[in-house]
Amino acid sequence: MTDHPAAVDPLRRHARFPLALLGLLGVICAATLWAPPAGRTSWALEVGPGLIEVALLVATYRRLPLSHWVYGGVFLHVLVLIYGGYYTYALTPLGDWAKQAFDLQRNHYDRVGHVALGVFPVFLARELLLRTSPLGRGKWLFGISVSLVLSFAAFWELLEWWVTLLVASDVGQAFLGSQGDVWDAQWDILLALVGAVLALLVAAPLHERSLARVPGPG
Repeated sequence: MTDHPAAVDPLRRHARFPLALLGLLGVICAATLWAPPAGRTSWALEVGPGLIEVALLVATYRRLPLSHWVYGGVFLHVLVLIYGGYYTYALTPLGDWAKQAFDLQRNHYDRVGHVALGVFPVFLARELLLRTSPLGRGKWLFGISVSLVLSFAAFWELLEWWVTLLVASDVGQAFLGSQGDVWDAQWDILLALVGAVLALLVAAPLHERSLARVPGPG
């Protein structure tokens, strides 16, 4: 005998979407980790931080369920990381196609990755601030959410530097992905900032709608 839909725990019902994404992500990770052209070390370096984020969201779900908008964004962001980790950011086929099609000087997929570093995490930052701090909706929420993403983007550049120094030089250079651009770190931070600002300006109302459907106070 099955429960009447109205009797189903709202938290369990809310979990169906993130659980489906989690299962799909597990399949994608297993498939891409089997024999990545860039090697498993490179895959782990690129994808590992995203998987740690996913693990934290799973561990805190019952205490702090988040909106489907945020879970969907985390899923898409990890896919961006997986594609870059599978080939390395400098050698992605999509980036090579764009390089040839538009006569670019380099593979720009890493630029896409850093825009994504702004677009998707900014909603996680926004929601955590709304749910766990006295901060209300308004300019301060916008500014602090963007600042958190900007801080993490800068920290990521430091992390790339440290990894490049600590691991084998070929793996480190692939992880760094600067492709000879002396301004690569600055570009990456700027693109994360632009991505975060544009994402909030365009999609904050959609986030609000999704947030309103989270079980409990939103």
